[in-house]
Amino acid sequence: MWMPLIRWIIAGAVVAGVTVLSNRSPRLGAFLLTLPLVSIIAFLSTWQRQHDLPRVSQLAKDTLVLVPLGLPFFIPLAWAGRFGLSFWGAFGLGLLLASISVGLWLWLGPKII
Repeated sequence: MWMPLIRWIIAGAVVAGVTVLSNRSPRLGAFLLTLPLVSIIAFLSTWQRQHDLPRVSQLAKDTLVLVPLGLPFFIPLAWAGRFGLSFWGAFGLGLLLASISVGLWLWLGPKII
């Protein structure tokens, strides 16, 4: 009962922290954002609930593959000014690019890594 509440509080604190830090320094906000806090919490929660090392290991393997495949999301946002995109245009294009790369992997890639 308490674990979901703790996870929600931590997730909210991370989002709030990134927002506050990025207003002061985008670099510090990006640093906090790149810390694998969500992954760490997910691994701990999965282990705490099931004590199933093969499941945690598979989660780690899938995460290791899917994180790089999600990186195209950042390309349009990083160069929105150069491409003449608005925030929402860059955000939408990033979602589309990441969806395509992850979707192709899920569709065509191996089922088990």
